[in-house]
Amino acid sequence: MQQETRAVVIIGSGPAGYTAALYTGRAGLNPLVYEGDQPGGQLTTTTTVENYPGFPEGVAGPELMDRMREQAARFGAEIRSETVTRVDLGQRPFLVQAGDETVRAASIILAMGASAQHLGLESEKKLTGHGVSTCATCDGFFFRGKRVVVVGGGDSALEDALYLAKLAASVQLVHRRDQLRASHIMQERVAREPKISILWNSVVEDILDVSQGKVTGVRLRDVKTGRVQTVECDGVFVAIGHAPNSQLVAGQIDLDEHGYIRTQRGSATSVPGVFAAGDIQDPYYRQAVTAAASGCQAAMDVERYLQGSAYQDWGKGEAGGAGRP
Repeated sequence: MQQETRAVVIIGSGPAGYTAALYTGRAGLNPLVYEGDQPGGQLTTTTTVENYPGFPEGVAGPELMDRMREQAARFGAEIRSETVTRVDLGQRPFLVQAGDETVRAASIILAMGASAQHLGLESEKKLTGHGVSTCATCDGFFFRGKRVVVVGGGDSALEDALYLAKLAASVQLVHRRDQLRASHIMQERVAREPKISILWNSVVEDILDVSQGKVTGVRLRDVKTGRVQTVECDGVFVAIGHAPNSQLVAGQIDLDEHGYIRTQRGSATSVPGVFAAGDIQDPYYRQAVTAAASGCQAAMDVERYLQGSAYQDWGKGEAGGAGRP
């Protein structure tokens, strides 16, 4: 049986992966997309998206991802639900393995995203999208004039607190230590903001109230005294960091000190023919619209790469629909 070969394999879904699939599909490259274990990415856990262009009334996160998926499929993207378990970037064409199937690829777009780190509470899981969020810029609008809690002590947490202070009635920052980890300038800005107060030496033991299906408060424990208190609030923003899902290519491609893929000249990585898009290469913006934009960049970079690569010799006419029509 002849091994399947493709012009481009896209690993991961979400705005970056689906946009890359749309553009490479319209370019006649018949892309193969492996969605992974969370089809649609982090946006599928967001109830309403109001800051994605073209939806003045807002759109549910899962619906937005379904529409992106359908659009990519309409233009020839083949979408499979398997999770890629191994890639070999040291041989040409590249090897991509998902379950029992192995595919050869002239180019790869890595769009596995990044995962927000969570507190690990059952109530956090149940109330995500119902008052619990990991994205202040995505969901802050819904808490205009309300009381919110931000969990964390680094730059990201303080940035979220400052952003939310423009919208919310009050912001309480919960930090497990007696001093912040954030940069000095960020600490100064927080100190000057009257809406922000800090609860030191505190950890979240529970988020209330699952029985009501919404956030009504948090139960905190003082790590030094053991004292437990309940703080009333309308929303909880968890800002304890993100982890890029780059384990699949670790050791084969250039990563930064936090595990994000380094890109240059748009979406190019340290391995020619391998491109990266979305949150897996973006530790700063982490927005659906910027992820989609980088998916477009990666697709256009792939098309240019394939026009000058050995794919022109081996890719056309192979089984699996790798060539252009």
